[in-house]
Amino acid sequence: MARFKKAGGRAVPGINTGSMSDIIFMFLFFFMVITTIRTSTLLVKIMPPKATEVQKLEKKSLVSFIYIGKPLNAELGTESRIQLNDSYATVASIQAFVAAERQSRNEFDRKLLTTSLKVDADTRMGIVTDVKQELRKASAFKINYSTSKLNKDKL
Repeated sequence: MARFKKAGGRAVPGINTGSMSDIIFMFLFFFMVITTIRTSTLLVKIMPPKATEVQKLEKKSLVSFIYIGKPLNAELGTESRIQLNDSYATVASIQAFVAAERQSRNEFDRKLLTTSLKVDADTRMGIVTDVKQELRKASAFKINYSTSKLNKDKL
Protein backbone atom coordinates (compact mmCIF):
# COMPACT_ATOMS: atom_id res chain seq x y z
CA MET A 1 0.00 0.00 0.00
CA ALA A 2 1.22 3.40 -0.88
CA ARG A 3 0.90 6.38 1.39
CA PHE A 4 0.18 9.81 0.03
CA LYS A 5 1.58 12.91 1.68
CA LYS A 6 0.46 16.46 1.19
CA ALA A 7 3.24 18.78 0.20
CA GLY A 8 2.26 21.75 2.41
CA GLY A 9 1.79 19.96 5.72
CA ARG A 10 -0.95 20.90 8.14
CA ALA A 11 -1.37 24.59 9.09
CA VAL A 12 -2.63 25.61 12.53
CA PRO A 13 -5.77 27.75 12.25
CA GLY A 14 -5.69 31.24 13.81
CA ILE A 15 -7.52 32.05 17.06
CA ASN A 16 -10.93 33.55 16.54
CA THR A 17 -10.95 36.94 18.30
CA GLY A 18 -14.43 37.97 17.22
CA SER A 19 -16.04 37.35 20.60
CA MET A 20 -13.13 38.67 22.70
CA SER A 21 -14.69 42.13 23.01
CA ASP A 22 -17.93 40.54 24.26
CA ILE A 23 -16.01 38.64 26.92
CA ILE A 24 -14.12 41.77 28.01
CA PHE A 25 -17.33 43.78 28.35
CA MET A 26 -18.95 40.93 30.26
CA PHE A 27 -16.06 40.95 32.78
CA LEU A 28 -16.20 44.75 33.00
CA PHE A 29 -19.92 44.68 33.71
CA PHE A 30 -19.46 41.89 36.29
CA PHE A 31 -16.82 43.82 38.23
CA MET A 32 -18.85 47.03 38.08
CA VAL A 33 -21.82 45.24 39.62
CA ILE A 34 -19.97 43.54 42.49
CA THR A 35 -17.72 46.47 43.40
CA THR A 36 -18.92 48.76 46.16
CA ILE A 37 -18.14 52.42 45.94
CA ARG A 38 -17.64 54.52 49.03
CA THR A 39 -20.50 56.97 49.25
CA SER A 40 -19.09 59.34 51.88
CA THR A 41 -16.08 61.57 51.67
CA LEU A 42 -14.25 61.63 54.98
CA LEU A 43 -14.14 65.05 56.62
CA VAL A 44 -12.63 63.79 59.88
CA LYS A 45 -9.36 62.01 60.64
CA ILE A 46 -9.94 58.35 61.49
CA MET A 47 -7.14 56.19 62.88
CA PRO A 48 -9.11 53.26 64.30
CA PRO A 49 -7.96 51.60 67.51
CA LYS A 50 -6.25 48.21 67.28
CA ALA A 51 -7.90 44.99 68.45
CA THR A 52 -6.92 41.33 68.52
CA GLU A 53 -10.38 39.72 68.25
CA VAL A 54 -11.88 41.18 65.07
CA GLN A 55 -14.87 39.94 63.09
CA LYS A 56 -15.96 41.06 59.65
CA LEU A 57 -19.50 42.16 58.95
CA GLU A 58 -21.33 39.88 56.55
CA LYS A 59 -23.61 42.37 54.81
CA LYS A 60 -22.02 45.78 54.49
CA SER A 61 -25.05 47.04 52.60
CA LEU A 62 -27.00 46.92 55.88
CA VAL A 63 -24.51 49.11 57.74
CA SER A 64 -24.75 52.86 58.28
CA PHE A 65 -21.62 54.63 59.41
CA ILE A 66 -21.09 57.39 61.96
CA TYR A 67 -17.60 58.91 61.85
CA ILE A 68 -16.14 60.65 64.90
CA GLY A 69 -12.74 62.33 64.89
CA LYS A 70 -10.80 65.55 64.54
CA PRO A 71 -11.64 67.61 61.43
CA LEU A 72 -9.24 67.36 58.51
CA ASN A 73 -9.63 71.11 58.01
CA ALA A 74 -7.54 72.69 60.78
CA GLU A 75 -9.60 75.90 60.63
CA LEU A 76 -12.55 74.06 62.21
CA GLY A 77 -10.60 73.38 65.41
CA THR A 78 -9.11 70.36 67.09
CA GLU A 79 -12.15 69.06 68.99
CA SER A 80 -13.68 65.81 67.76
CA ARG A 81 -16.63 66.22 65.40
CA ILE A 82 -19.39 63.89 64.23
CA GLN A 83 -19.80 63.18 60.52
CA LEU A 84 -23.02 61.73 59.12
CA ASN A 85 -22.83 60.97 55.39
CA ASP A 86 -20.97 63.92 53.80
CA SER A 87 -21.47 66.64 56.40
CA TYR A 88 -20.71 67.51 59.98
CA ALA A 89 -23.56 66.98 62.43
CA THR A 90 -24.51 67.39 66.05
CA VAL A 91 -25.56 64.76 68.53
CA ALA A 92 -29.16 65.94 68.23
CA SER A 93 -29.31 65.09 64.51
CA ILE A 94 -28.45 61.40 65.00
CA GLN A 95 -32.07 60.33 65.54
CA ALA A 96 -33.10 61.90 62.23
CA PHE A 97 -30.14 60.22 60.53
CA VAL A 98 -31.15 56.78 61.85
CA ALA A 99 -34.76 57.35 60.79
CA ALA A 100 -33.66 58.36 57.28
CA GLU A 101 -31.39 55.31 57.01
CA ARG A 102 -34.27 53.04 58.00
CA GLN A 103 -36.58 54.64 55.45
CA SER A 104 -34.04 54.12 52.67
CA ARG A 105 -34.01 50.34 53.28
CA ASN A 106 -36.81 47.94 52.46
CA GLU A 107 -39.05 46.77 55.29
CA PHE A 108 -37.43 43.35 55.69
CA ASP A 109 -33.91 44.80 56.08
CA ARG A 110 -34.83 47.50 58.60
CA LYS A 111 -34.52 45.18 61.61
CA LEU A 112 -31.11 43.98 60.36
CA LEU A 113 -29.64 47.49 60.11
CA THR A 114 -26.38 47.92 62.02
CA THR A 115 -24.84 51.24 63.03
CA SER A 116 -21.06 51.23 62.83
CA LEU A 117 -19.07 53.76 64.81
CA LYS A 118 -15.79 54.63 63.14
CA VAL A 119 -14.03 56.52 65.89
CA ASP A 120 -10.51 57.92 65.96
CA ALA A 121 -8.30 56.32 68.62
CA ASP A 122 -7.57 59.73 70.19
CA THR A 123 -11.24 60.71 70.58
CA ARG A 124 -12.52 61.19 74.11
CA MET A 125 -15.17 58.76 75.25
CA GLY A 126 -17.65 61.50 76.23
CA ILE A 127 -18.74 62.21 72.66
CA VAL A 128 -18.99 58.48 71.93
CA THR A 129 -21.24 58.02 74.99
CA ASP A 130 -23.45 60.90 73.82
CA VAL A 131 -23.77 59.27 70.38
CA LYS A 132 -24.64 55.92 71.97
CA GLN A 133 -27.34 57.57 74.11
CA GLU A 134 -28.91 59.13 70.99
CA LEU A 135 -28.77 55.78 69.21
CA ARG A 136 -30.64 54.22 72.14
CA LYS A 137 -33.31 56.94 71.89
CA ALA A 138 -33.65 56.14 68.17
CA SER A 139 -33.99 52.39 68.98
CA ALA A 140 -30.80 51.56 67.08
CA PHE A 141 -29.49 48.83 69.36
CA LYS A 142 -27.18 47.00 66.93
CA ILE A 143 -23.92 48.91 67.27
CA ASN A 144 -20.54 47.96 65.86
CA TYR A 145 -17.18 49.53 66.68
CA SER A 146 -14.83 49.57 63.71
CA THR A 147 -11.23 48.66 64.49
CA SER A 148 -8.14 47.55 62.67
CA LYS A 149 -6.54 44.20 63.35
CA LEU A 150 -3.52 44.06 65.65
CA ASN A 151 -0.88 41.49 64.78
CA LYS A 152 -0.50 38.94 67.56
CA ASP A 153 3.26 39.03 66.99
CA LYS A 154 3.41 42.57 68.40
CA LEU A 155 1.89 41.61 71.76
